[in-house]
Amino acid sequence: MANNVTVDSVRSFPRKVEVIGVPVGTTGAIPRQVGLSRATLNTHGFHGRVGQTLTVPSSSGPTIIALGIGDSRKATVATVRRSAAALARAASGRASVATSLVDAVSLDARAAAQAAVEGFVLASYRYTDLKSGVENPAVSVALVATGSRAKGCDSGVERGRTTAAAAWTARDLANTPPAYLTARMMADRAVAMAKESGLDVEVFDNDKLAVMGCGGLLGVNRGSIEPARMVKLTYNPSGKPSGSPRHLVMVGKGITYDSGGISLKPSDASHANMKMDMSGAAAVLSAMSALKALRCRTKVTGYLMCTDNRPSGSAMAMGDVLTFRNGKTSEIHNTDAEGRLVLADGLSLGTESKPDAMVDIATLTGACMAALGTKIAGVLGTNEAFIEQVKEAAGRADEPVWQLPLERDYRRSLDSNVADMRNIGGPYAGAITAALFLSEFTGNVPWAHLDIAGPMSVDGDDGWLSRGATGFGTRLLIELALNFTKPKR
Repeated sequence: MANNVTVDSVRSFPRKVEVIGVPVGTTGAIPRQVGLSRATLNTHGFHGRVGQTLTVPSSSGPTIIALGIGDSRKATVATVRRSAAALARAASGRASVATSLVDAVSLDARAAAQAAVEGFVLASYRYTDLKSGVENPAVSVALVATGSRAKGCDSGVERGRTTAAAAWTARDLANTPPAYLTARMMADRAVAMAKESGLDVEVFDNDKLAVMGCGGLLGVNRGSIEPARMVKLTYNPSGKPSGSPRHLVMVGKGITYDSGGISLKPSDASHANMKMDMSGAAAVLSAMSALKALRCRTKVTGYLMCTDNRPSGSAMAMGDVLTFRNGKTSEIHNTDAEGRLVLADGLSLGTESKPDAMVDIATLTGACMAALGTKIAGVLGTNEAFIEQVKEAAGRADEPVWQLPLERDYRRSLDSNVADMRNIGGPYAGAITAALFLSEFTGNVPWAHLDIAGPMSVDGDDGWLSRGATGFGTRLLIELALNFTKPKR
């Protein structure tokens, strides 16, 4: 689905516009455009808090929407993003909107404009591809910035268009039903996107994967009638950077549908969302598609590990042993713990290129969701300096993460009588034991693991999040690549 929102930076309010969003703080004078006193606004339940809106009809001219921004002197990119999202929903159905939100806050103009674009665009998102007679109406948004803030607003709008479009694409991919997005189709989409965004791309089929020894991905794929695909994406910075460019590897779990395999999932709402089990691969692909436009100075290699996980007569069985790319073996004690099996091959390949750091992203464990809920992703890893970079990127993107300990003493729960390890641990600390499993394939490379099982989707609109797939991690990965520095080992 194409992004139907057009955002531009302008110097003054357009002559013809249907809606004007007027920023109102919790303190200070009320802008004359609102036409109401603070006391009157208060009687209508509007106090200027972040995310609040109040529509003020007009007999002539544009509709005025009072837009709460909190304390303008303390505004952050998160509050601007949330305010812009509130305006998008309040102005839903209108074809043209203008707002002076960027000028109304003390925040750097570029950062404010980028956040405003992201908030408005992502709050406007709907997946309607398979709904008959339903289309997302086009809307144009004018961000008014004057004086010395105008140039920063121009830059921020350009950047925000790119980051929001990437997250929009990740949502589209994750919302697509499994029959419409098999591993082969995912690979085809990746090839098309790579050509459009200046990435090198290689696609590996089952025969090539077998030669490469990628037994994890092929093992999960055994129960499917659809072949697996691994996609390798490479972004090389343009120009001639001094010295060797920093090199970051990203690995995404691309399970296009997860039935659980022989360890069949129950038929519940969670199972119905398993078309989104490729959200990690969607985030990697979408993030990498934005790097050239954002003039990223880091070399980035991405691996999309794509297959579905189904039960059949040929499916991976309990007690089977798989051999991975790096030669290690795992005994299968739960076929629904398949994400770590496909990531293991991707991490092994990433390690071979000796990058400066690796990050993987996956809808991996219900245990992480149980610990952190549906708004926060878990992060674990082997290098604190790199984990700190991931946390800082998450803060800038407003995609919250919380670090869990990679407790090495729990590794014994993965011990197997017949292989190097089992693919699950005991009944406790499932997010940690899953990360410990993955750490077996990272060698000495600084590594961080993002478990996004919780925030992969939302049941209803919430700020800049729209119901369905969230595209969580896309903007985080973009921020990580743009600001990446070689971590000390």
